[in-house]
Amino acid sequence: MISVDLALEKILARVERLPSETVPLGRSLGRVLARGATAHIDNPAFDVSAMDGYALRADDVNPGSTLDLIGVSQAGSAFHGTVGQGQCIRIFTGAPVPSGADAVVMQEDVNANDDRITFNTDAQSGRNIRRRGEDFRAGRELASQGTALTAHNIGLIAAGNNSTIEVSTLPSIGLLATGDELVAPGTAIGADQIVSSNTIALSALLGPFASIMTDHGIVADDKDALERTLRSALDTEPDLLITTGGASVGEHDLVQDALRACGVTMDFWRIAMRPGKPLMFGAHGKTLVFGLPGNPVSALVTARIFILPALKAMTGALSQDPLLLPLAAPLPANGPRRHYLRARLERDAQGRTTIDPIRQTDSGHLSSLASAEALIIQRENCHGMSAGDYIEAILL
Repeated sequence: MISVDLALEKILARVERLPSETVPLGRSLGRVLARGATAHIDNPAFDVSAMDGYALRADDVNPGSTLDLIGVSQAGSAFHGTVGQGQCIRIFTGAPVPSGADAVVMQEDVNANDDRITFNTDAQSGRNIRRRGEDFRAGRELASQGTALTAHNIGLIAAGNNSTIEVSTLPSIGLLATGDELVAPGTAIGADQIVSSNTIALSALLGPFASIMTDHGIVADDKDALERTLRSALDTEPDLLITTGGASVGEHDLVQDALRACGVTMDFWRIAMRPGKPLMFGAHGKTLVFGLPGNPVSALVTARIFILPALKAMTGALSQDPLLLPLAAPLPANGPRRHYLRARLERDAQGRTTIDPIRQTDSGHLSSLASAEALIIQRENCHGMSAGDYIEAILL
């Protein structure tokens, strides 16, 4: 049995970076930048008004001053003249500030009488003007390599006059459930059978990180059938092959032997963690092979702790550290295995965010995981913690 940290180290040592591809920017949500995105223009591209109002020379305005209105500047339709002494123009938010003007006074601070505008305030040079390049200059990196693109990143990159973006390709993933007791959701269930939820749940968790998700179905606890299905799945050379069930020690847990018979080199098969101790990992050519526990909570937790980091490493995604949050309730001492506890986020009497452990720790109790908002990371041999102590947590 090896530690969580050593298991992660072994997994990441086998990961190879995927190549890149160029995609339309509008279809890049969630993708990982293979190289930094750069601005091709200044933003704003010219001095623009931050308000609806009047553009003028700041030195011309004091409370009670009246100026001549000589034109209008709108977004997409600039005033092309020059604002001289004693003059102003009507200007709208986002419109170019004309030559000669160095300030904008809001429309609420004036009295307009046809083309004579009286001001009820003074003006300062630069007021209500967004200067050219104030947001960013041409040549600036807008998002760095390894960034997982959000809507905000995409908007910023688009503003830099980019229509396409270079991202890492997505990996292909194969899924396989094992067990005589399993039946597909929505089918008739025998007295000794259970619904197979792992494949659907893992597809939902891992799907956003994959190009192709292939479901190889449910295979009974039969050595020959299992080997045939595994060989067929491995022949397609997915980047990852994930099995669920059959990873524990027992005469019906055949997956490890079947994987070895199919030429998979096994690196480890037990980890000092809970839930999820019986986890297998190995490789077959370029395919990383994960054998997850059959218990649904264990399968989902181990996928989050081990498979998601592998997928992110394949695409070069920047890693994220766990959060540190204060406990809403005490935690008892932990043993030699790292514990990932289901938890909810709460607010204390002062309105601060705290993390509250869910006391249900059974690895088959899906409703407690479904209600959880985070996983608490309780380190090995922790002596217990009090309410208010800070602890690491992963948001779900």
